[in-house]
Parts: sequence; structure tokens; C-alpha cells
Amino acid sequence: MRLRNITGAREVIASSPYVVREELQTRCAGAWKDIFGNGQPIHIEIGMGKGKFIHTMAKEHPDVNYVGIEKYSSVLLRAIQKMDQEELPNLKFLRMEAENITNVFGQGEVERIYLNFSDPWPKDRHAKRRLPSREFLARYQMILKRSGRLEFKTDNRALFDFALGELEPAGWRMGEVTYDLHGNEALMQGNVMTEYEEKFSQQGNPICKYVIYPKP
Repeated sequence: MRLRNITGAREVIASSPYVVREELQTRCAGAWKDIFGNGQPIHIEIGMGKGKFIHTMAKEHPDVNYVGIEKYSSVLLRAIQKMDQEELPNLKFLRMEAENITNVFGQGEVERIYLNFSDPWPKDRHAKRRLPSREFLARYQMILKRSGRLEFKTDNRALFDFALGELEPAGWRMGEVTYDLHGNEALMQGNVMTEYEEKFSQQGNPICKYVIYPKP
């Protein structure tokens, strides 16, 4: 269960050099080259949790700039603490709602999007809130390069089946797909596990994954 209330979390986030302050976020679209000080490709993780995945990715791929997005202050705090232990110049954080993603990234500014173990929002009336829904896919298509891609992992089979059904109506093209990531040698190459992936795989839960591409 996500931690949501740690005293002082918002104050730490507001003063952290690793976080783009909320009042500056609307200036980010089209300006990430200036924020990072280089023109490296931009990869983002939406709903990054405590930051294990994106911190590891940034460490392993210094030639890529990473932006981690998380809406819960107390969870983002954990990611900031990882940076305090090992600072990475190619990693920044945003505390924001995913619905506003087109306000902080310009058209075609992002090369890759990661969705890892997103909230399933199991009730039908909340379907539009699911990060792999057609509503969110439309937002992603606005900020993703034509040659870009989106990777989605989950242990929730119902959410995964829902996500697969959203691709055609949203106009996305399927690339790779598996219902057992850890049994798929090709897709496991370079796989970086999140905290949830470690937990669920140890419990014997199969991990589902797809890689999709926006249609021209």
C-alpha cells in the first residue's frame, strides 16, 4: 500500500534540486534540453513509485535523460532520498497528476514512456483513470516521437487485458507482448525490476508486458 502522509514531505520536495517545482512545470514543454543542459533522448516513467526502476535506468544509461512522475508526495520523497545517496545528473522528478502530462512535455519531445504496475482502478466507472486507457494513450501520442514507444508491465491480468483492448480504438500498433515476462528470454534482456515486480514475482505471480508504438 502506498504511503501518502509523511510529515514534511512536501517541504522536502519543494526544496529539492532534483524536482521541477510545480510553479515551473508549465514552462517545461519544449524546454527539457535546457533543463538537462543537453539534447539526449528523454524517457519518462509515469507513476514511478519509490523510484527504484527509473534510478537504476538512469544509472545504467547515462546517455539518456529520465523524468520520473509521481503524484504522491510521500512516495516521491523515497525517490529523492535515493538521489541523496547517489545523485544522477540525467534524472529529474515531477510531482504531478498524469492527466496534465501534455502541459509539461512538448509534441514529440519524449522518446520512450514506461508504465510499471499502474493502479488498476478496478471499478468500471474509473476506466478513464487507468494509465493504459485510450484517453491516456491519446495524451501519450501527443508527446511521443513518431519513432517512440511505450512499455507497460503489470501483474494484474484484468488490467492487462483491458489495456490490450484499448490499443486498436486508440490507434496504436502492437509490438511485443507476453503474459509471462520472466519466462520470455527476449523481453527479459535488459529488464529492470521495480519494487512491485520483485515482490509479485517472488510470490509466483506472472508478470505481463507489452511494447507498443503509435501509428503514423
